[in-house]
Order: sequence, then C-alpha cells, then structure tokens
Amino acid sequence: MSIDEVAPRAGREQLSSVSAVLADTDRRLQNGARQRPIWASGFNALDKTLGGGFRAGDLVLLAGPQGLGKTTWMLQTARNVARSGKPALMISYEHDVESLAIRLLALEAGERGGTNAADASRFRQAFEGGDGSPSGLADRLSRLNNGTEAQQAVAEYAHRLVLLAGSGMSTGLDAIGSAVEQVREATGESPVVFVDYLQKVPAPQFLEESERVTHVVETLKDLAMHLRVPIVAVVAHDKEGLESGKRLRARHMRGSTALAYEADVLLLMNLKYDIVARHHIIYDIARAEHFKDWVVITVEKNRAGQSGVELEFRKRLHQSRFDQDGGVVTEQLIGERVLTE
Repeated sequence: MSIDEVAPRAGREQLSSVSAVLADTDRRLQNGARQRPIWASGFNALDKTLGGGFRAGDLVLLAGPQGLGKTTWMLQTARNVARSGKPALMISYEHDVESLAIRLLALEAGERGGTNAADASRFRQAFEGGDGSPSGLADRLSRLNNGTEAQQAVAEYAHRLVLLAGSGMSTGLDAIGSAVEQVREATGESPVVFVDYLQKVPAPQFLEESERVTHVVETLKDLAMHLRVPIVAVVAHDKEGLESGKRLRARHMRGSTALAYEADVLLLMNLKYDIVARHHIIYDIARAEHFKDWVVITVEKNRAGQSGVELEFRKRLHQSRFDQDGGVVTEQLIGERVLTE
C-alpha cells in the first residue's frame, strides 16, 4: 500500500507524498488555477517586490512609529483588495467602525479631488451632525468637496470590506477565525485579513508579555495557513525603537523574537526625513522639508522573493491615504537618524 492510499484516511493535511503534491499541482495548472492565490496590495512598487502581492497562508507584519500612518496604510490596502473584487476583513483594536468609514470617505475624496478635496476632519463633522439639522448623511456629504463622489466610490465595494471593532478583552484568536469563516460564508471567497494591532489581541493572562506575543503571532501564522488566507498585522515597537537617533529595525518590535521568525513578509515603516543621509539634507534645506512628506517602507523579510528593498510613498494623512505610485528610494539612507526635530 502506498502513502497516497493511506493519506486520505490519516488526513491529507498531515500526510502527503511528493508525488501527490506534484500531481495536485499539475491538475491545478492544467485547469488554469494558481498554486497559491495572490492578492495585490494596490501599492504597485510593493506588489512588484513581493511577486504580485500577499500569498495565501502568509503572515505579513507591518511595524513603524506612532503617527506615521500604519493604520492608514492598512485600511487603504484593505480598500484596494475590496475594490479589486475580493473580500477583505479589517479587525481594529484601536478604532471604531465609524472612524474607519470616515477615513475611507476621506481617502476616496482625496483620490478624486486632490488638495481641493475635503479632509478627514470635515467628514467627521458630517458624521457627528452637531448642527442640529435633520438632514441625512448623503445630504451632508454633498456639501463637502468631492463628498458625493467619495460616497459613491465607497458604495461600489462596501459590501466586500468588512470591519470589526475588536476588544482587547474578548476578540481573541478564536473570534478572528470565526470572523474569517463568516466572511467566507457570506461572500463565497476567502478574505485578506488585517489586524490592527497584534499586541492588542488577547492571550492567556498568566503568560509574560513576550510569551503572550509569541502565542498570538504563532497562532495567527497557523490561522493563515489553515484558512489559506493572508493575514496582515500591525506590530508595536518597544521604547528603545522609539528613541530619537535610532532607525526602527526588526529588533525593536515589542514582545518577542518570534515576530521576525514567524513572519513571511516583514515591512518596516520609517519617516524618510529621519533616515536619509545627512548630505541630502544640509545642502538643500527645501528638499529636506520635502522628505518629511514621505515614508520609507523597507521589505526587511520576504520569503517569496527579494528582501532589503527600500520603497517610498508620499503620505497624505489629512486625507487618510498615501499616494500609491511610489517607487524605490534613490537617495542614500543611513542606519541611524542624523537630525531630529
């Protein structure tokens, strides 16, 4: 009796011969199916580096300092997935669902109106309705620059972008898995999962912090593989990584060395002004100010391809978005910050 005859009884996920793997792959290829589905992030330079985007079963971690736009980048990426016709699930332990919807509207307005579009604060005012007027949301948005266009744009993918306001007390790893299954059942497809942020996911309280982080990151990786979906999670940095004079690195991620080990893709976000070489700043002050408008995303780890790639994207955080047409950094970058504000 061959292994392939035994495998169905034992469970194909536990036991499979190489011949079975190759045969399955051949069948998929002949049927025109991809071996591992890939979801594009919508940030073209990043997708090119990652070989198309996020792969099924991958755990993608995004780290960076506070206020630089990690949540903005994640929500924009989830929106890009939904716009492409695929479902996306965003679980936020930091923001309620209304705040995320406001960000989406500001993003869409900015994409259409540029600098003339209403910013996120104007959309928040429209949502809050503090003027006592009985007018509905559509009417209020129509008074904002590009407000109506933004609402129409969001409506095109709103049913594919599912938001969950997570609780650090109750929205644990089982709840994340359950949410993925609910989206899959409702849409008929597996979603890309976004978690903001990893250290807020509840874990057994009797564990030390590093053990809790290890437990969460290992289980998220297991979930990604078991459910065959990409999971993209924001991670926090420790105090050392937030000190002036230091460039944020993988070693500054808070809680456990398992973060860097378990990740299939590790993205580090830094402000370009903080890490560009000194000579790019001191000889051109105007350009130095320009660097403050850009973030550098370093592909620190990439199991599917090239790593060590430095990509830059212009931030428009007042409109809850980044310009997606970034590219490879051409200036010299350094390991430590040389100037601080």
